[in-house]
Amino acid sequence: MENFYEILKYIVLGIIQGITEILPISSSGHLTLFSRLFQIDLTNLTVFLMITNMGSFLALLFYFRRDVGQLISGTWKFIIKKDEARKEDFQYVLKLLIAVIPIGIFGFFFKDYLPNDLLSIGFSLIITGLLLLFVYRSKDIQWKKDISYRNALIIGAFQMFAVLPGISRSGITMTGGLVQKLELKKVLRFSFLSYLVVSVPVSILGIYDAVNVTESINVLGYILAFMMSFLFSLLSVMWIFRFIKVKNLIYFGAYCLVIGILSIVIYFM
Repeated sequence: MENFYEILKYIVLGIIQGITEILPISSSGHLTLFSRLFQIDLTNLTVFLMITNMGSFLALLFYFRRDVGQLISGTWKFIIKKDEARKEDFQYVLKLLIAVIPIGIFGFFFKDYLPNDLLSIGFSLIITGLLLLFVYRSKDIQWKKDISYRNALIIGAFQMFAVLPGISRSGITMTGGLVQKLELKKVLRFSFLSYLVVSVPVSILGIYDAVNVTESINVLGYILAFMMSFLFSLLSVMWIFRFIKVKNLIYFGAYCLVIGILSIVIYFM
């Protein structure tokens, strides 16, 4: 019975990772909050975090498989075969690379010094909520059609703060795009594709860290958590592209404020 409850905890954490990685409500914040409620120490779950993040990564890669294939093929044909018709694909890839440079640099130098307690996460969630409520006000503006190099750099500057636990990556990139009057779904596509780009080196480092730690592994629990992370990430990204609108951000903003305040209260309990 005890082993069953342990497996159930991993399943729930996998579901939470899958949903919150996609929606603008912070996966790191929710995992820390629920690990506290489940009395699980995340610092001893390096392998678990690596495989659940891998589940989200593979789900997004599957969802955007045609986009990724087109961008890779187009960039190759433009560079190698000098096919001018594929220049737009090459330029889009350049914009993605520009957008991930800030978070790559910031994460590399500061990831080991970032606070990861419920108090700091609570305040970060509150910041995420306030940002979403701020850009919610832009629901009636006229949107720009394309993402420029300047837009990509600014989105990247916003995305840099997503390394802070409790700051939602999708939420902060939405903010970076919407303050520039970019259409929401184009910002989301750009955000998730940039996540795929930056996840490749992060996953390699994660695998390296995972093979160099001593961790008790619940094989069945970890496998089920990976499956849940993949499934719910896929369902969430399908949902968000079908239903998300700027006017709906008020609900995510309010939710982040509530969860942020709850995290701070639990910290002092």
